[in-house]
Amino acid sequence: MKQVRLRYAGACRLCDVSLPAGTDAIYESETKTVRCLECVPEAKSLDLEPPEPSTEDSSPAASGVAGSSARREYERRKANDEARLREKWGRLGGLAVALSGERQSTKAWDQGAIGEERLGARLDSLVADDIAVLHDRRIPGSKANIDHIAITRKGIWVIDAKLYKGRPELKIEGGILRPRVEKLLVGRRDCTKLVDGVLKQVGLVRDLAGDVPVTGALCFVEADWP
Repeated sequence: MKQVRLRYAGACRLCDVSLPAGTDAIYESETKTVRCLECVPEAKSLDLEPPEPSTEDSSPAASGVAGSSARREYERRKANDEARLREKWGRLGGLAVALSGERQSTKAWDQGAIGEERLGARLDSLVADDIAVLHDRRIPGSKANIDHIAITRKGIWVIDAKLYKGRPELKIEGGILRPRVEKLLVGRRDCTKLVDGVLKQVGLVRDLAGDVPVTGALCFVEADWP
């Protein structure tokens, strides 16, 4: 990862802002993508003058790094996929890797990480004296994690990020002669189980928060909102 001046126009991988040729940005060699300086906390270390010292620990180690678990899982799966191809094709392994597309099950982790990173960058921009944000918090006794937790004076928000496209819609079936069934759809994708997942996370946080109000939210990054 390094700061460069773009020779060609591009777009930030996190916020999708257009980056004209000649713009200073961060280039990620592993993924061959770029980020704008505003979306990259590490870019601050490239400033000529150091920032003023703070009495509070606002480092990524304290608040967590958005999407880090999903990003690590993606890199692990990608490395395993490439290793299998190299073993299968021997001398032609490098060519096989270059010509083979990523498996959907592997790519899904990359998409998930991007969604968390984008939302995390937006949430970090809202941090103030009365708002704190935590990212990628591991659930004890489980491999699962909570994407984002926002702590405010009026309560706690448990936020699950998904990089889904399509129009979010609440579909209701039955209700008179049949049992009422509510479904959450995003485009043609049935996302009802995601609601159950967030409610479970809310319950875990509520057990720790005591009387503090805890609210769950699903954030569909890139959704077609009306």
